[in-house]
Amino acid sequence: MTQAMLPQSALPGPARMLEVADNVHAYLQEPGGWCLNNAGVLLDRGRGPVVVDTAATEARALALSAAIARLTPRSPRLLVNTHFHGDHCFGNALVAGPETAIVAHELARSEMADAGLGLMGLWPDVEWGGIELRLPDQTYDSRMVLHLDERTVELLHVGPAHTTNDTVVWLPEERVLFAGDVLMPGCTPFLLMGSLHGYLRTIERLRALGPRVVVGGHGPVCGPDVLDQTADYLRWLRRTAEEALAAGLDPIEAARGIGAHPYTEWRDPERLVGNLHRAYAELRGGAEGETLDAVAIFGEMVTFNGGRLPACYA
Repeated sequence: MTQAMLPQSALPGPARMLEVADNVHAYLQEPGGWCLNNAGVLLDRGRGPVVVDTAATEARALALSAAIARLTPRSPRLLVNTHFHGDHCFGNALVAGPETAIVAHELARSEMADAGLGLMGLWPDVEWGGIELRLPDQTYDSRMVLHLDERTVELLHVGPAHTTNDTVVWLPEERVLFAGDVLMPGCTPFLLMGSLHGYLRTIERLRALGPRVVVGGHGPVCGPDVLDQTADYLRWLRRTAEEALAAGLDPIEAARGIGAHPYTEWRDPERLVGNLHRAYAELRGGAEGETLDAVAIFGEMVTFNGGRLPACYA
């Protein structure tokens, strides 16, 4: 679905750069629906900035580059991908300079290579532009520490949650957390490619960090209350899945039968179908993060959405 096909109220507003701590910026693309993600820019006086994630399309990636250039004349020295989904990495080649190192979790690199540009096939009418996938140059296993001026920056692998390969970027002195799609305030969480039980553990791990400011992968900058909101949703999802599974309902039947619920107004409600598939798989004894048929399940999400593709804001 192109932007021209969206209702006027759903059209995304202009992207903006917001300083959330000294020389720490969140690049916000609102309102944060499908493929309309946030990024981060961490400035270093002596060297180029560290950038957290890119954007889905050529136009959006170039807009991010222009916004970075307004903060600093230096090219990024490091670019971190929080996970393998295209809205967070398709712009790598456009935002990174020739000397920029791209870093991600080791599973993110392999899944990024396997997925390729497949996301484009879900929304063929989007003007993706000249996207060429650039994979990470460097990977890590569980934790990686960066040093910018006097600032410490930690890359932490916290999955499986949203995916198997989630990285969060944690600034312990400033208590700023760039959470990728593990936290998306105002948006329905999406764990089809991750884990329900792993996600709940991840929330508690992030809570223990004591973040003051959270920049989610989508949605507005917020405080730590997003941890409670996300955990509440996940526990509600687990209860809903347990009851529906006991009643013999498949995920789309269960989603249709729920009716009004506390999270109806969150963005992208069709994700419930995919989330129920993941919950069912684990309740049946499946391994956390095991591969499910994402394409077929996305088709069920379209069916749940009245036969319409979910609105893509790219």
